[in-house]
Amino acid sequence: MIQALVVDDEPMQVQGLIRHVDWESLGYAKPLSALSGDAALRIMREHRVDVLITDVSMPVMTGIELVARCKEADPAVQVLMVSGFNEFEFVQEAIHVGAQGYVLKPIKVEEVESKLTAFRVAIEKRRRIEEETNELQEKVTESLNAVKERFAHDLIQGAVDASMVESWSRLLELPSLTGGIRIAVFGYDRFMDGGLDARGRVVRGVGFQQAVSVGLSDIASVIVARIGADEVLALHLNPTPEAQAITEKQIAFIQRFMEEQYGSTITVGISHKFAEWGETPLAYKRVKFMIARARLIEGGQLLYEDRLDKMDYQDYRVREEYIPEIVRMLAESDDANEVLEYARNVFDLLVTRHSFSYIQAFGIGLISELMRRQRQTDNSAAEWNVSVMQRLIDSNQAASVREMVLDYIDRYAAAERTEQVNQQHHLIRRIAAYIEEHLHENVTVKHLAELHNINVSYLSVLFKKETGKTVLEFIQETRMNKAIALLQDPTIRIYEVAERVGFQTAAYFAYLFKKFTGRTPQEYRDYHWK
Repeated sequence: MIQALVVDDEPMQVQGLIRHVDWESLGYAKPLSALSGDAALRIMREHRVDVLITDVSMPVMTGIELVARCKEADPAVQVLMVSGFNEFEFVQEAIHVGAQGYVLKPIKVEEVESKLTAFRVAIEKRRRIEEETNELQEKVTESLNAVKERFAHDLIQGAVDASMVESWSRLLELPSLTGGIRIAVFGYDRFMDGGLDARGRVVRGVGFQQAVSVGLSDIASVIVARIGADEVLALHLNPTPEAQAITEKQIAFIQRFMEEQYGSTITVGISHKFAEWGETPLAYKRVKFMIARARLIEGGQLLYEDRLDKMDYQDYRVREEYIPEIVRMLAESDDANEVLEYARNVFDLLVTRHSFSYIQAFGIGLISELMRRQRQTDNSAAEWNVSVMQRLIDSNQAASVREMVLDYIDRYAAAERTEQVNQQHHLIRRIAAYIEEHLHENVTVKHLAELHNINVSYLSVLFKKETGKTVLEFIQETRMNKAIALLQDPTIRIYEVAERVGFQTAAYFAYLFKKFTGRTPQEYRDYHWK
């Protein structure tokens, strides 16, 4: 049953709701009640309350203040506000603090019952989601395959650091890593799919994982996990030469089974043995590259990384990984030192394995890509770019290329940060000016975002970062400051002040003004003009 709490400083109002609403038929238990906000908070600490029905206007603690405190303690509580004030601003304030519904006095029972029915549906859906989520969590805990898949995904993406290895080892009962790791990637060759429909693809995907799992089941310390519909990963822990020989025979069996059963060829790539969990992402990338290159010739092969041409792989990484990664880091990271450290490591690697011409081409390629993305378009930036490129072309030492590129990255990052900060600063100044010029209007965050062609969430974060206030806080503070200035003129009536700063009613203006200054507008005017 759903538990409601009715709060009102008028006992007749409380008893009327309890007596006239058909709680049981709506799926509710007999409601709890309180005559003040403080009493309501005490009840909510002692009982689980799903629905709060509260009057807006109460002494000591208003209904709006009560809802704000209840939402802090339990954001899921459903709230129905009751008020005799037929004013839009009170509705806005109630919604702002988290109310889901609002009714006016005199209360109509059928209107309250309609709101309670909607609340019950929302609560039941939330409970169902929570129950199903808990059931799913239990199933995941019980399902070793699901856990293995999560572990494998995190591992190849570099999301399993040294601090997490121990907990994963306990969960999966992994042996101590004394003899290293070897991975095998089983990849379905898509060009041989034989025109299967959606159902056929699903069946084949399940059969594919099962074939690998069964095929390698007799080999100790092997974890098999499905990475995607067309890919299965096998992690072989502490592999021995004898186990590797058995693995090769089983791989042949798996390939043969998939071709006979589904008409599909499977390409398998086996990494060299490496010592640490943290090396898995790079090993996986190398095997994926090896498989992709082999498929250009034919599918269904068995490949060994030990026979991979490492120079070919380094060329691939420079083209497909190093330059894009440096560009991405510069676009997303606020720490230039992190980018510079990565670039230094790349140069250290290139210097040991490649000629000067290759390193020079890498530097020119990277800087050309950064020039293309550069936001600065003034003459000084253009001259700097030309100068750097000319010096790179004229250079004849790898060390000088390295220093020029690192210096360019450092200056590029600083220039981009400055440009971004300037753009953000000017944008927020324009938005603040717009708010001040349109105080008499109902300005919303959505309207401001649409007006300036930016995302609502991004604007909210940016505005808070720049001003230290949310957009709503800034609007309210600006309105109050403007109101304070207008109240200095005794010829302007208080309701006129309310209208000029964007409030439709003097009552709600007085409510917020007292909240902001501690005095009503009239008290403030009297205090400063006595």
